Amino acid sequence: MSFLLEPLQYAFMLRGLAAAVLVGIVCAVVGTYVVLRGMAFFGDALAHTILPGVALGYLVSGGARDVLFWWALGTAVLAALGIGAISKNSQVKEDTAIGIIFAGMFALGIALISTVRSYAVDLSHFLFGDVLGVSSTDLWVTAAFGALVLLVIFAFYKEFLTLSFDPILAVTLRLPVGLLNNLLLGLIAVTIAVSLQTVGVALMVAMLVTPAATASLLTHRLPVMMGLAAVFASVAGVAGLYLSYYASIASGAAIVLTATAVFIAVFTGKRIYSR
Repeated sequence: MSFLLEPLQYAFMLRGLAAAVLVGIVCAVVGTYVVLRGMAFFGDALAHTILPGVALGYLVSGGARDVLFWWALGTAVLAALGIGAISKNSQVKEDTAIGIIFAGMFALGIALISTVRSYAVDLSHFLFGDVLGVSSTDLWVTAAFGALVLLVIFAFYKEFLTLSFDPILAVTLRLPVGLLNNLLLGLIAVTIAVSLQTVGVALMVAMLVTPAATASLLTHRLPVMMGLAAVFASVAGVAGLYLSYYASIASGAAIVLTATAVFIAVFTGKRIYSR
């Protein structure tokens, strides 16, 4: 019992656990659509495109971290809609457009951060997260925007379901496909901004994809898949933080490694069972 209770005596650990669970649930639910629609590369690119916004916010605010979420949120939404617009209206293929914007924006972010004298430390926080540094205010913001994302997902559940499994049927039913696509891109953007401090830019795509991919191995029913993904993500968040505490490794990396280990275990177990 002391193994479980010892970390809980620290307030920062309790806040970190709460943030990891909240972010895990939101990422898992949104990530279900990312996995179903093959948008993993988009999620990875979008996570990296917010870096210049975060860096600019850091520089403008004189190093204050309280405002970084809002800069990250604004940049993520603009980048998501920008990628969607280029992919739709240009002769450039979608993956090419994503790759160009991803590389350019990430390079711009690194260039901006490198102008800060202590850029190495700041860059590590941006890239790999700092869940143990989550404040009470950060926690409330995460909970509010996470709840908003989940509310929109459930409100448009049938529309997103149709769009994900049968885009042609969605057009036939005269659903506002363009608007729904942009709404989903916006939800992914908000999720990435909310998750920035927990796992960071570099590891963000893992929380969007890995729990949902693990759940997809066990079921093909979307509601069950969402529920299982949320459970896997929450377990990875809690177990990852304990691993970080006792092994003295980066918390974001520990969470992602735990989620990956769960995926490997489920994948291996299913292959053995199916023989």
